[in-house]
Amino acid sequence: MPMRTPTRLDWLAWGLALATAGAAAAPSPDALVLRGRHEMLRDAFARSPFQRPLVVQSSEANGELKGEVYAIVEYPFSTTVQLLQDKGRLCEVLMLHQNVKRCSAQGDAASDAMALVVGRKAQHTADEGYRMDFRFNVAASAPDFVRMQLAADTGPLGTRDHRVTVQAAPLDGSRSFLHLSYAYAFGGIARMVTQAYMTTAGRDKVGFTVTGRTEDGQPVYINGVRGMIERNAMRYFLGIEAYFGSMKAPLAQQQEKRLSDWFALTEQHPRQLHELERDEYLAIKRRELQMR
Repeated sequence: MPMRTPTRLDWLAWGLALATAGAAAAPSPDALVLRGRHEMLRDAFARSPFQRPLVVQSSEANGELKGEVYAIVEYPFSTTVQLLQDKGRLCEVLMLHQNVKRCSAQGDAASDAMALVVGRKAQHTADEGYRMDFRFNVAASAPDFVRMQLAADTGPLGTRDHRVTVQAAPLDGSRSFLHLSYAYAFGGIARMVTQAYMTTAGRDKVGFTVTGRTEDGQPVYINGVRGMIERNAMRYFLGIEAYFGSMKAPLAQQQEKRLSDWFALTEQHPRQLHELERDEYLAIKRRELQMR
């Protein structure tokens, strides 16, 4: 059959299709920035002590502490977006943290309230903990980028301006690049309380940044407040991983799988993250989730 000569309408249709494809392929400015960070971290990912593309950083400046986790996760961007735009799902992630005693998502708006109650491991119940009122906000959203932020004006022990921010962009059809940051400001009272903790119960606790090596080549990890913020940032990130890992399980089994997986993930870093035995952690969390 002879080929049909394209008509003017054919050329217009093809031109529109090409223009649409070009527009869809054009990355958003936020995605470009995040992917640029991914490129800058290529060497750090390649030599990551976690044996996977994951980097933990921290900083302390002008009365603010910040812990950050950069990671490539083996989940498509669409899965990441579903989590970061849903307050209910985020509550499931936050509840995995051993110090989060209760989480409730309020309202249906994209920018709305979430309430957390935080406490010390097994020592506090939800009724004894400190309530934090967060503002949930999907601060940016594009076909190839999402940024979610939780912000609270005040926190326990005189801390303030708490922010949990997660942003993500796709790397390909099956992987996403995530950046999680956890930051807060602290004044004199919070500093004194923290220093007292660091000289008593927290004196042997460390973070993930390697600051040197011992004579036999063992890593020396950062300690003090930067070690503390790195541990918490990592716990929140592992909550995201545990949530992703539970999504393929039957609905009735997902909560239990999240709990078991989060504990197992933290136990990969016992020097930094071990606080409770498995049975104790699971019993506490089952009780807290039942009473939520």
